Amino acid sequence: MMDAKAMEGQDFRQEVRAWLKASFPPSLTGVSGLVFQSDAHAAAASPDYQLWRRRMQEKGWGVPHWPSRYGGADMDEAGIRILAEEMTAIGAFNPIRSFGTMMLGPTLLEYGNEEQKREHLPPIAGHERRWCQGFSEPGAGSDLASLQTRCVDMGDHWLVSGQKIWTSGADQADWCFALVRTDTSRKQGGISFLLIDMKSPGVEARPIVLISGSTHFCEVFFNDVKVPKGNLVGEVNQGWTIAKRLLQFERNSLSEVKAEITSLAPLAHRHVGTDALGRIDNPDLRARMIRNAMRHEAYMATVRRFGQESKGGAETPISALKNLWSEIIQQRSELLVELLGSNGLGWSGDAYAEDELEATRAWLHSKAFSIYGGSYEVQNNITAKRTLGLPA
Repeated sequence: MMDAKAMEGQDFRQEVRAWLKASFPPSLTGVSGLVFQSDAHAAAASPDYQLWRRRMQEKGWGVPHWPSRYGGADMDEAGIRILAEEMTAIGAFNPIRSFGTMMLGPTLLEYGNEEQKREHLPPIAGHERRWCQGFSEPGAGSDLASLQTRCVDMGDHWLVSGQKIWTSGADQADWCFALVRTDTSRKQGGISFLLIDMKSPGVEARPIVLISGSTHFCEVFFNDVKVPKGNLVGEVNQGWTIAKRLLQFERNSLSEVKAEITSLAPLAHRHVGTDALGRIDNPDLRARMIRNAMRHEAYMATVRRFGQESKGGAETPISALKNLWSEIIQQRSELLVELLGSNGLGWSGDAYAEDELEATRAWLHSKAFSIYGGSYEVQNNITAKRTLGLPA
């Protein structure tokens, strides 16, 4: 006999299923919710996308685990899992997903004061305020703690001067959460966490054109930018601790994959051909495609297992998962370009179909997966120390 809790779960699942059926626009089925994914970009301009975003915002389901006073739905882990499963089942995605929901929001919930939470979290939950991440600098990449952007206490405000690089979406962002140096005598201990209005005088964002043709990365200049004292998150010189926590949230979001990967088999049959048994007519390519698909299935099973274990207090090895996922996607991108043959070399022009051009762009963009959110080598070091307990 089903217990009361299980019955509540089944009732909620039916509620979610009915709401999604009535609310999710069929035209958006299969669109990626990933930030900067091309199909999401194209869909974002459509009325259906805006409608879907508005409906999710009204339910608070874009950030279901957040408190309702900040725009969430006060949903427990069981409800969040049911919502994710039902969305995946119909090819739906979260239109509220952003740097604000993935990184800054969870960080503010832990370290922000009440005024900061009430000012920034509701606009994030409603996708009304876009954020960018001001961490890396021309001389501070993997060694982020060597950053030099200065933040001087001017009594009634902070004065920020310096440069950030590889700042995703900075030219479109409303605000920036940035690491700044408030003490030059210490390295990690001299960094603070600051919220900066991108419309402030002295802020300049310049897009960087990448080899993939994308321009979502920017370099950002802060030229004597005045920032209110209340925009400091946490204490002065506590920024490194806060940043490490934020990066955990970022890596967690990069490793949590909710949607299944589309099989490459139909494309391979079309471009490579089939043998007498109907198999992809290239044994080596076929074996590598199968291996990649198996790794993906094993990864998804591992994520689900860690999700269950985390309920008992077990720590999830986020860095290891992030590296595994990066490898899987990079290998898949290589396979896709390979099976397209000469059609996978397209840069532009009518000689190539749009999906072929997108495959080339995706392959080039995938090279960044093992860099952003902490490089592959840095993640391996974290895994070695924190998960395996190896000496430094």
